[in-house]
Amino acid sequence: MSANFVRFGPLLVLALCATAACGSDSGKSAEPAATPIGHTYVSTAVDGVAIPGGGPLTMTLENEHVTASAGCNSFSGAATLDDNKLKATGLAGTLMACPGERAGADEWLTTLLNSTPGWQLDGAEFTLHGTASTVHLLDKKVAQPDKSLTDTTWVVREIITAQARTSSRTIDEVKPTLSIAADGAVSGSGGCNRMMGKATIAGSEVTFQVGSTRMMCPPEVMEVENAVLKALDGKTTATIDADTLTLRNDNGNGLILHAQ
Repeated sequence: MSANFVRFGPLLVLALCATAACGSDSGKSAEPAATPIGHTYVSTAVDGVAIPGGGPLTMTLENEHVTASAGCNSFSGAATLDDNKLKATGLAGTLMACPGERAGADEWLTTLLNSTPGWQLDGAEFTLHGTASTVHLLDKKVAQPDKSLTDTTWVVREIITAQARTSSRTIDEVKPTLSIAADGAVSGSGGCNRMMGKATIAGSEVTFQVGSTRMMCPPEVMEVENAVLKALDGKTTATIDADTLTLRNDNGNGLILHAQ
C-alpha cells in the first residue's frame, strides 16, 4: 500500500495545483482600461490657436460617435479612438448663424476634428493634440456639477413642443423663470404674469400644480407664457445636466431652462 501511495502521490499534488493554481495570480482579471467613452468634456484651456469667441469646446464621446460644439453650431459624426487618435468622419452640423468672433468657431472645430487629433486621458482630464491647437478639457461632471432642482432659479431658454424645440428673442427678453423651494412651493414668472403653486417631487418625476395672475401682455409674450404654463401642467420628467434643466411633460410640452 505504501508503494502505491508513493507512486500516485505526485499526481495528486499536480491535480491540486491545477485546481488551486498553486497560489499564482493567473486567476485575477485585469482592470478595464480607462476610456473617455460615455463622458462629456468641457475645455478649460487651449494652447496654440484659440477658439474664436472663447468657446468653450464641449465634446461628448459615445460608442463610435462624437458630438461637439465650440460655441456656435453643434457637429456630430462617426468616431473611433484607436491608437490614441480621434478619427471623426461624416461630420454634419446645425445651421445657426453666430455673431461676432463666434462665427469662426465652427471652422476652428472642424479643423481640429479633421486633423485626427491625438488624445490623452488622465483621470477626469482629457487632452486633444491637434495640428494647430492643443485643447485641455475636463469631465463636465467635475467642471460643472449638476445644480440642485430645488432652491435654484431656473430661466427658460427654449420651449419644447411635439414638433420642435424653439428659442426666440421674446423668450430671451421676457426671461420666464421657475423656482421650486425645498418644501415644493413654486414661484416664478411665465414672462408676463407671476406664477405660484406647488410641485411634488418623486425622483426624476415632478408633478406641478401651478396658477398665475391674469394681466394681459402683447400677443407674442402671451404665446410664450401659455407654452410655459402648458409645460408646467401636471406630471413632468426632470433631467439636470450641469446648469441645464430639461422638463418634459406627459402632454408633449416641455422647457429647457438654465440656472441663473
